[in-house]
Amino acid sequence: MEKHYLTPEGKKQLEEKLNLYKTVKRPENAKRIGTAREFGDLSENSEYDAAKDEQAQIEAEIAEMESILLNAEVIDPKKINGDTVSVGCKVKLYDEEFDEEVEYRITGSSESDPRNGIISNVSPVGKALIGHKKGEKVTVQTPGGSISYKIVGIVV
Repeated sequence: MEKHYLTPEGKKQLEEKLNLYKTVKRPENAKRIGTAREFGDLSENSEYDAAKDEQAQIEAEIAEMESILLNAEVIDPKKINGDTVSVGCKVKLYDEEFDEEVEYRITGSSESDPRNGIISNVSPVGKALIGHKKGEKVTVQTPGGSISYKIVGIVV
């Protein structure tokens, strides 16, 4: 199975979301299914069909969250070496093409949020940066072309 890297905060958030799905969303959906059954003929009952579709989606999301938690490796900030880029650290980069500094936090894929500077260790940029040190230049092959960065700093 694929290993999922989670920060302690990310694990807590995922556990809370899983709890919400199990204790709130699943029971609410069960009530909707029960109410829709009362409308009679299930073969032409759009409310019932919609509630059953929602049930399938909820159960799929629960299964995915449980799988992630089961195969999770929680990143211990105390064990992160600030000398090299790794999952769980923030990286300050100098983008040579645009003459600007950018900062990314590298997390596992289930926590990534690129719009907010949180990238996955399996994204093109994350993959390219892992294992490199401050001062090194890294060229990243992205779908839009190659980008060159210089690692300015690594923050744990």
